[in-house]
Amino acid sequence: MNWTTLVKADELAAALGQPGLRLVDARFALTDPSAGRRDYLASHLPGAVYADLNADLSDLSRTGLGRHPLPDSDAFARKLGEWGIGSGDQVVVYDAGDGSMAAARFWWMLKLLGHERVAVLDGGLAAWRASGLAETDQPVLPVALEPYPARFDKRRIADADEILARLDEDSGWLFDARAPERFRGEVEPIDPVAGHVPGALNRPYAANLQEGRFIAADALRQILLRQLAGRDAADTVLMCGSGVTACHLLLAFEHAGLRGARVYAGSWSGWISDPSRPIAQGD
Repeated sequence: MNWTTLVKADELAAALGQPGLRLVDARFALTDPSAGRRDYLASHLPGAVYADLNADLSDLSRTGLGRHPLPDSDAFARKLGEWGIGSGDQVVVYDAGDGSMAAARFWWMLKLLGHERVAVLDGGLAAWRASGLAETDQPVLPVALEPYPARFDKRRIADADEILARLDEDSGWLFDARAPERFRGEVEPIDPVAGHVPGALNRPYAANLQEGRFIAADALRQILLRQLAGRDAADTVLMCGSGVTACHLLLAFEHAGLRGARVYAGSWSGWISDPSRPIAQGD
């Protein structure tokens, strides 16, 4: 097992029970934050622990950093230890379907710790069920470990100051993963201000999918290269509404072999927390 971006359901099923394989269920619904845990308790992949976007993958007490601020490194490291996840493990994370809520977020956070062997189940639980693979409602009691021995590499995280400092650059370095109508500011069902960061380009995360699974790597690479228009992927920053689906866009870049893009963790909800920051609307 050496999965670092995506893994297919049949590949994962063949590896169940192998030493060092750790599974994480990250199902979450913005409209019902308790639904993911309820669904997990009803049925999940054998051996999977549950990671809650709000409680485990965010620190909602932090202000000015968007709707899903990153938790402290040490808090996440302790949680990984409680889940029995160590630095040598192969980790696979899944959610209900396409990975956007919130499997890719967990994947990114583990990458920030320098953990390479972590992958998202392509197609999530929907793909697993479509293959008729086993689930369980049995509780998981992992053998707890010491806290994960690493801290977030903050060089891989962009912040509002960097975004503000780069606004005079030619567009093409900042990509927004939200749906087109939200990017243009035509609708805004979640945040109090509509629009986008001036100069950002729209790359909806759903455009990287076909029937709930990622487009093949070679084809996706050609699509993303056209939108990069000669810019190095490592020079780009990815954002969304709150730093969750931006991780899905990062996963798409990495799946396509375009390495080094970074996520603006606060994203749009963090950007608009300061009314002095400029906004744009339209295309």
